[in-house]
Amino acid sequence: MKRIDKIYHCLLKKSSELSKKDLEKEKGFSANELAEELHMLRNNVSLELNKLVREEKVIKVKGRPVLYFPKEPLEDLLKISLPKGAIEIDSYDELMDKKLKKHEGEEKKSPFHMIIGSEGSLKNQIEQAKAAVLYPPNGLHTLILGPTGVGKTLFANKMFTYAKFVGKLKEDSPFIVFNCADYYNNPQLLLSQIFGHVKGAFTGAETERAGLVEKANGGILFLDEVHRLPPEGQEMMFYFMDTGTFNKLGETERNRRSNVLIICATTEDPSSSLLKTFIRRIPIVINIPPLNERPAKEKIDIMRHLLSKEADRVNKPIRITSDVIKALIGSVSFGNIGQLKSNIQLICATGFLNSIKNKDYVDIDFKLIPSNIKDGYLMLGSKRDEMEQISKLLDSNITIMPEGAEGVMEQDNYEPPFNLYKIIEDKASILRGEGVDDEYIQKFITTDINIHLKSFYDKVKTDSNNRDKFTKIVDEEIIKFAEDIKDMAEKKLGKSYSERFIYAMSLHISAFLKRVQDNVDLKYESNMEYVIKENPEEYQVALDISNLIRERYNIEVPDMEIIYLTLLLTSIKETSKIGQVGVVIAAHGSSTASSMASVAVKLLGEYNVIAVDMPLEVSPREIFKKILEAVRGIDMGKGVLILVDMGSLTHFETEIIEKTGIQVRTVDMVSTPLVLEAVRKANLFDMDLDSIYESLKVFKGYGKYEQVENRYYDKVIVTICSTGEGTAVKLKQLVEDIIKTITDEYINVIPVSIKSLKYEIKKLQDKYDILATVGVKDPKISCPFISLEKLIEGSGEEKLKGIIRNKNVNIISNDTKIVTKDLCLDSLSQFLTYLNPQKLIGVLMSFSKELEKEFNTQFSNSIIIRLVIHTGCALERMIINDGLQYREDKTKINTERVKAIKRASKLFKESINVSFTEDEIYYIAEMFEDIN
Repeated sequence: MKRIDKIYHCLLKKSSELSKKDLEKEKGFSANELAEELHMLRNNVSLELNKLVREEKVIKVKGRPVLYFPKEPLEDLLKISLPKGAIEIDSYDELMDKKLKKHEGEEKKSPFHMIIGSEGSLKNQIEQAKAAVLYPPNGLHTLILGPTGVGKTLFANKMFTYAKFVGKLKEDSPFIVFNCADYYNNPQLLLSQIFGHVKGAFTGAETERAGLVEKANGGILFLDEVHRLPPEGQEMMFYFMDTGTFNKLGETERNRRSNVLIICATTEDPSSSLLKTFIRRIPIVINIPPLNERPAKEKIDIMRHLLSKEADRVNKPIRITSDVIKALIGSVSFGNIGQLKSNIQLICATGFLNSIKNKDYVDIDFKLIPSNIKDGYLMLGSKRDEMEQISKLLDSNITIMPEGAEGVMEQDNYEPPFNLYKIIEDKASILRGEGVDDEYIQKFITTDINIHLKSFYDKVKTDSNNRDKFTKIVDEEIIKFAEDIKDMAEKKLGKSYSERFIYAMSLHISAFLKRVQDNVDLKYESNMEYVIKENPEEYQVALDISNLIRERYNIEVPDMEIIYLTLLLTSIKETSKIGQVGVVIAAHGSSTASSMASVAVKLLGEYNVIAVDMPLEVSPREIFKKILEAVRGIDMGKGVLILVDMGSLTHFETEIIEKTGIQVRTVDMVSTPLVLEAVRKANLFDMDLDSIYESLKVFKGYGKYEQVENRYYDKVIVTICSTGEGTAVKLKQLVEDIIKTITDEYINVIPVSIKSLKYEIKKLQDKYDILATVGVKDPKISCPFISLEKLIEGSGEEKLKGIIRNKNVNIISNDTKIVTKDLCLDSLSQFLTYLNPQKLIGVLMSFSKELEKEFNTQFSNSIIIRLVIHTGCALERMIINDGLQYREDKTKINTERVKAIKRASKLFKESINVSFTEDEIYYIAEMFEDIN
């Protein structure tokens, strides 16, 4: 018989000897009493009793000492039926009071009441959840958003418990949890899991199988990481949400029915990872904030709760200093509560090891915690306001008692499937029995603790799709080359590099090859002699790497690049986050910025980077406050780089500098590769703010390097402007965008300044086949010239297409309104705050075409630009309920045009679910009053 079973049977036997009168005296059984009777260690008995409490077989009566009693005999003696979760009580009087109140119809506390933040940062989210559950007749389908580790699964579970609490679901209603990521590599099997299949539906389907929507009938189906659901699965799911009917794989008729409330969760931006038709079926969207956005008091409450759970496990008080609490709070980056939990378990395990021999409590001192957690104290110290708030709420020394941990965050993915403290205790006992001294035991078991926890949390946190995501950023061939470099470096340096070495080296080599291909020099300088002197071994390996690059790609590696490789070899390790340029990512969407930051952390490490997500419903001033707080919090004295998704956010730069005194630089059009490049240079190379900023301005991604034996006489188009930068670079982008719609063949576009036009053109004629020149001045050479005016007007695109066709370049058929579209996009990026111009421009251009059909005319480029910019701004006004009022005489506006605009504007309702007010329609119609 197992130890836990022996203890439970002993409890049952002793309880059978009691009467109701004994219970009224608060009679129960302590762990010490049972340990003596069973001849077991008290700690072991206590551990098993707490496990029985969590399994709801035993009631815990808090007090001194803590008493235990089996649940079923207690119900029989008191003639009551205890509700689920009633496993810890202060006294039997309290239990009887609860029973009496229940009979009197007094409402029990809502399950949401137990969640930390229910009256604070999660208050609105809980109100949304209640509304979703209570909405007649069967509730509203819900999408929960938030980064990894914030408690999305727990929140969904609380919604289920609340539904039973208010009588919307029966006590035996099913709650089924399914992680779509478990089957993302096999879409057919994924859909089979959810909807079921009939015999013969696919290879291996030998019997019919019920799916989760069938099993969840009458309850809730929770789909975690729903962005892993393939498009066809999303279509099947939204049809099921619409009609309540579905078909199994292999069936053609949707004649099966099931009544299920769907709750989904994702860490991704739903607008980019889920079908719009799927999102429209989910009326309730709940954002769970990350830990760093929770108030100081809530962070401390979460700390106390997690520490209390550990105290329960070891059945000893935990004494911890306020500095350790601060270090733990500061040590959390993107793992949120899950990461905090793992850090707490690590330091508690170490403290428990020190307390085994002669202490009645677990002592956790700042000196004994790992260095990476100590760094958290410095990270929190940089956030002066938060540090002050936390200091006010904490005593210098805190004692956490082993009872009183409420079910705020029940068993989750971050709960190890092993009893860490039992492992420590058993191994210490074995080693002492073998005569091993305490110092050796300390070192051996400390290593063992790290291995157990690291292997478990690495398994939990690892995104199995990391490598797949990375190959979308960097060419697979370069990744394999980086693996070869890693093997060579490890052998020559006698070091062991992690997987991050491959990611960082791949990014670096890819960026270097791209710079070579684009003829871009990196201007950042470093003290070469100092680097070589301080890192002679790494420098020799960097020389070897440069030889490999030269052999493989047939290019010379400059001396400065060898120095970068040396720095890379010395930097890719667990490093301090202190004293580097901070990186703030700010992007529209519920989790767009967090997703990009998370990728950077997973690939490069937990460096000095923070995300600011900007939901559309939040005002620009609130966004500014969040960015301001992020800048203040992450600055380490070297300034902060702000990466934004739209040009309008760059306007914050001056105001931030004025309010904080912190030097900031802003780069727009943020993308995951841009974030990786910024974090890489800020941390691995420790570059200064201006150097990073200048390098990112010319960064073109980690595109595949195309080795060319002879680059002479490539086909090029030359753009000419008043300077070599600024407008000339923008003109280059416009021409490149036009070329992409005309041909698949590579045509280089080279910008030239008007100041050195004759000299530069002569050099280019000697080296390239110039197809055409475009810009502000005709260089008078033997190739066609297209003026900037013609390009913007529209005829220039057609002329460029004809030129390329005559040069025997393969032409593809496509729309050539590229200049107009790009100019509109540039303007919208300056004007829009909530809507993403990149995603809006397509539907705006379609609206222009619809109006051309309605008016039976063709608009000039200038009219299209005016229409698109006005309409884009009008759509944003609709989003924020700030529409214009038309105060002119409406009778003067052509009514047929008004009707035509209304018909064409249905496009916005269908695509982005936005409709214009009557007044906004009249403003658009007024634009066309001058058109005959």
